[in-house]
Amino acid sequence: MPAPELSDPSLKKQLSFFCGEWRAAASGDSFPVFNPASGSQIAAVPSLSAPEVNEAVEFAADAMRAWSEVPAPRRAALLRAWFEEINRHSADLALLLTLEQGKPLAEALGEIAYGASYIEWFSEEAKRLYGEMIPAPSNDRRILVIRQPVGVCAAITPWNFPNAMITRKVAPALAAGCSIVVKPASQTPLSALALAELASRAGLPPGVLSVVTGEASTVGTALLRHPLVRKVTFTGSTETGKKILEECAKSVKKVTMELGGNAPFLVFSDADLDAAVEGLMASKFRNSGQTCVCANRVFVEECVLEPFLAKLLPAVKNLCIGNGWENGTTQGPLIDDSALRKVESLVENAKSLGASVLLGGKRASNENQFFLPTVLTNCHHDMALAKEEIFGPVAAIFSFHSEEEAIRAANASPVGLAAYFYSRDIGKIWRVAEALEVGMVGVNTGTISNAMAPFGGIKESGFGREGSKYGIEDYTNLKYICMAGISS
Repeated sequence: MPAPELSDPSLKKQLSFFCGEWRAAASGDSFPVFNPASGSQIAAVPSLSAPEVNEAVEFAADAMRAWSEVPAPRRAALLRAWFEEINRHSADLALLLTLEQGKPLAEALGEIAYGASYIEWFSEEAKRLYGEMIPAPSNDRRILVIRQPVGVCAAITPWNFPNAMITRKVAPALAAGCSIVVKPASQTPLSALALAELASRAGLPPGVLSVVTGEASTVGTALLRHPLVRKVTFTGSTETGKKILEECAKSVKKVTMELGGNAPFLVFSDADLDAAVEGLMASKFRNSGQTCVCANRVFVEECVLEPFLAKLLPAVKNLCIGNGWENGTTQGPLIDDSALRKVESLVENAKSLGASVLLGGKRASNENQFFLPTVLTNCHHDMALAKEEIFGPVAAIFSFHSEEEAIRAANASPVGLAAYFYSRDIGKIWRVAEALEVGMVGVNTGTISNAMAPFGGIKESGFGREGSKYGIEDYTNLKYICMAGISS
């Protein structure tokens, strides 16, 4: 079945957007964008040079001088106009996302709405970026604290949520009065470029938002090294995040790091098993398991393991893999062959160490980058999938016998982004929620992210928060003003 066409073909941009213009690379270099479901090329976008990225940053710095002085209600109105443009074109944005990333169209539509919600939220927060008066030590002084925009920001975003990972970084930056330069993942640049087109239509001033495409080693490095970039926000692997932190340390840039996860999903004996299965399906198999908050290790209390599996297996069997735009598809492909090989390797390692394959466990036959929805049992901590993000549709089932054992196993990871657990015992709920070493906990739910809540982790999952009233603060600097000579 051929892919449908965009209603507005002009949203499919194959140029970078910086200095207020749509531009090809001066060298003429470009790189291809592929549909992961079919393997066919769908676009080619510019591969910019470091001098071009530097030009984008310098133009953004000039643009920010005026943007930071725009009254907050006016900035809010422009963000609201962008939000409305996205809603008007949600069907096209979802189709574009599915074509370059592979997720089912229904999931893509959900991401567009989710991403737009951050723009709506921060359009409102722009008007609530308050300062503070602090009681002074003497009557002739006043202590005032204000928040000011941090400066030009750089956002380096991943391929798994190519729309929402951009909006939840760009919206607070713009709301705070910053300009921002976005480097999208090379696998999925089209969503970012479409967002820039709609931002321009909404009336955002030239240079306030730029999208620069190209190799990470060139474009990303240029952003990290430019002295006018004062904040970097990154979502991606812990390994890459550490390298970015090293580079940012050289010029002491402010950073927000949303890095890797290894989320535990705990099912206690007193849980509602139907609800737990529903939550696991949402957490584990959404986006083919390619999410940073995906349930990576599923711990089930031994006494309910069999009834839990009896409910889980039929649900997993009902998943339908295919091209994301086809009716009935509930699971798309993995992003590329490297991702597919990693999932295969983790499953083979688990099998070699005693895991049992109840469903799936291999590539789908005669398909490009599809991996069968998989359920493994008899998993244990020595397996690689207990220590690494699977980033695929593989539910690895572990068993436990006590609350203490479950918490100890859940916390046995250097990362701490999200965790989930199911229980109906109110005392246990409080104990476990407070004991889990993560930044976010879902209690009796497998979906936790929204614009109103602070998204982020602890340990090697990074620091800083996105979304909520806290999400705008990382795009500001606190300034203390001491006013003396007040008494007569």
